[in-house]
Order: sequence, then structure tokens, then C-alpha cells
Amino acid sequence: MPIDHNLVISSLIEIVGAKHVLSAAEDMATTLTDWRGDYHGYAIAVVKPASTAEVSAILQLADKMNIAVIPQGGNTSLCGGATPNQDDNNLVLSTERLNQIRDIDVAGQNITVESGCILDVIKSTADDHDLLFPLDLGARGTCRIGGNLSTNAGGLNVIRYGNMRDLTLGLEVVLMGGKVINLLSSLKKDNTGYDLKNLFIGAEGTLGIITAATLKLFPRPKASATAFAGLRDIDAGIALLNQCQAASGGNVIAFELMPKSIIENVLDFYPDCQPPLKDVPPFSALIEIASTADADSNPDADGTMPLVALLTQTLANAFEDGLISDATIAQHQAQRDALWAIRELTPESEIKAGKAYKSDISIPLRHMAAFYETTTKAVHAIVPNTRIFGFGHIGDGNLHFNLCEPKGGNGDFRRHYPDFDAIMLDILKQYDGSISAEHGIGQKKRDMLRSVKDPAALDVMQMIKQALDPKNLMNPGKVI
Repeated sequence: MPIDHNLVISSLIEIVGAKHVLSAAEDMATTLTDWRGDYHGYAIAVVKPASTAEVSAILQLADKMNIAVIPQGGNTSLCGGATPNQDDNNLVLSTERLNQIRDIDVAGQNITVESGCILDVIKSTADDHDLLFPLDLGARGTCRIGGNLSTNAGGLNVIRYGNMRDLTLGLEVVLMGGKVINLLSSLKKDNTGYDLKNLFIGAEGTLGIITAATLKLFPRPKASATAFAGLRDIDAGIALLNQCQAASGGNVIAFELMPKSIIENVLDFYPDCQPPLKDVPPFSALIEIASTADADSNPDADGTMPLVALLTQTLANAFEDGLISDATIAQHQAQRDALWAIRELTPESEIKAGKAYKSDISIPLRHMAAFYETTTKAVHAIVPNTRIFGFGHIGDGNLHFNLCEPKGGNGDFRRHYPDFDAIMLDILKQYDGSISAEHGIGQKKRDMLRSVKDPAALDVMQMIKQALDPKNLMNPGKVI
């Protein structure tokens, strides 16, 4: 039986009020297209609940009327995970109004927030209490924590603090049909049966809607040291990472691989940025170590900060060992900001550079250099002069191996995306890698997942999906 769209809309209005139900095409436009403009969908309406009770009522209605529900936070998904398909029974549920900080426990170092809270708000709230919520990524000012949870986001500081599964103590989740599961907890030890929260983290809204989470907080670093080092090669970067970890007592919080290609691209489009090194080699590393100890924030007798001195000596040793060719060490905040600007502007510079094939892969560190070289040769064999923008969180093996069309453009570049998929799949299998490290599966990698996931594991995933969402109404077409 066809769905009565007018009845759906009027029923939603009864739940959240007319102001919070959008149904005109022009009002819904930005929610029906993903951030990169690759995916476009259809929806009966966009609904904006302000409480868990309203989310529950909406999912009761959806179950009764066979409406598919697509949860959407900041709409910054890079895999089409928050964009509806073209079916005529879609409802986008925006978490925009689920944006309250419910509680902050300073003694227990945790914070309970609703899923629509913007990441930067959570970080600043923690900072107000001299604490740190360490998840950090370029979209921090627009992404919402529900989306970060749904993709098990990692970001810049995973090497020190872990990804969202590591940062989460508990969840509140609403299932299709309206049942609310209260898994919120501030306990760091709670061995009472299955760990259900981790089932929903990384599920991309296909099993239920996360409405709130209790997150871990940490002591805020009192001092840091930041450097940009030119590497001999990728393997030298991994050796340098291990030396920095050993010298700092495991206090490396970021170690980003930056190829010359992406540095030059940033400088092309953002000429106010300063080159980090006089002669930029094929690969460089952006390094930051930090400490929560007050002693590390006090200068030595010669005025040098202890962490800066430590990093300086580590880089001097690396230079003597032939691992690096040059390095710049930030002496004050403005210099630190200038070094980080190169990394922060990388995604925007890619957009300006032209059509780009994006990836988010994970590779064992011992295979990182071989993967980079092998994949580069395979790509160039198909499209010569493709710009290889392989950058990212080398400290945890997460590489954004992005491919940009040659300078001057290439009208057939998008046609080769399936070829690039095939290359990535083949070489990732060869080097025991993963097709997704932190961006999720969404629509983009759904078919690829079937090629790399153990069939028995896929069967179990399907059984879990069937048990929790038998009608396939929760974010259909994503993941599986």
C-alpha cells in the first residue's frame, strides 16, 4: 500500500511541532545531498526531535507506517552514510536539536552529551573544566558527536587516546519501533553481559539511533612541542615515530605523514601559508608531543621549554641517523598554528584541486611504504600524472590515500573510480589492510565490504541487522 505522505507529515507535526518538520524541497535540499556532492536522495520530510521521547515516538510511527529513517548529524559523512536513497519512503531524522550537555563529572572525568552536540562544543566544555575530550578532526566545528560515534571516528589524536570506541563509556539508543535502551554509564568497569554499546558504535545508524553518550575526559595537556620534519622516506618516518614515542614516554599525540604533493597543493591555493621547510622532500612528518605535567610547562634556565628541548634532541639524533634531512620546531603558538595550518587546509585544498578519488585505509606500519609505492605505480599505469595525495595519521596506520586528477583536468577521471576501487582492494588484501579506518562504509564502500569481509562475519552482521531491524528501515542501503 502506498505511503500517505500527508499523513506522515501531519503525524510528525503532532510529535515535534510544525516548525521542526521540513517537507518543501527547497528546505530539505542541503540534507538530501552529502557533503562532497556525490550522493543525492529523496525524503518525505526532515524531522528534528528535541528529546529521546520524541525520537522514540518517531520510530514508533516509522515502524507502523514502514518509513525508512536516515539519522543525520552535521552531514559531514565522506561515504554517503547520512544521505537517503531515492526510495519514496525515506525520513531524515536530524539530531540538530538533541544538543544538550546533560552532565559533566569532573571527579570521574566524563561527560554525558546528547548526540546532536557539535564536537567543538564538547571540547570547549571540557576545556572550561581544565579537561580534554581528545577527538579532533577538521570538521570539529560542524560534525556532531552522534555521527562521530556512528562511524567510530578517530581523527588526529588516535595514537595517544584511541578512537570513539575507546572514548565511550555508555550510550542511550532508540531502536526501530521506539524501544529505548539505556546503556549510559560512567563506569570504567562493568562486566555484565554483552558489551552492547560497541555494537552501535560504528554501525552508522543501521541498528538504532544514538541519542546520548557518556564520554571519557582526560587531563588537559599543560605543554606541547610541535615540529615539521623532512623524511628520508616513509620507513624513516616510522622509525622516527618510534624514537619520538620512546623519548617522550609515549606522549606523542599526533604524527601525520605529509607528502610533498599535498604540501605544494596547499601552498598553491593558500599562498598566505608559509612553506614548513626550505626544501620540502617527497615526504615529511608533522609531529606533536604533549604532557600534562606542570614541570613541562616551565622553561629551563636557558629559556627552552623541556618538551621542545626533548623534541629538538630527538630530531637531532634522527638527523645523525639519516632519518630526516631538515626540521622546523615551533617556538611559540603562532609558529605551531602555521605548521598545523598545512594539515588543516589539506581537505579544502583537495576540493579546489579538482576531481578526487577519496580513500580511508588502514595498513600495518611495516607495509606502509610498500603499499604507497605499489599503489602509486598501479594508479599511474591507468591514469598517468594522477596526483597522489597520500597523507594522514601514520602513527596509527590510517592513510588517506587520495587520488586527484592531473593538473589541467581529465574529463574521464571519474570513469576510472571503479578501476581505482579494484586497485585498492587488490593491494589492501596483499598487505593485510582495511578499506575503512575511520570514515565508515556508508554507500560508497558497501559493495567493497563484501569483497574483503569474512563471509561468516558478514552472515553474523546480517543476523544482527535482522534481529534489531527486521524490516530494514534503519538507514537502509548503508554498510550491508
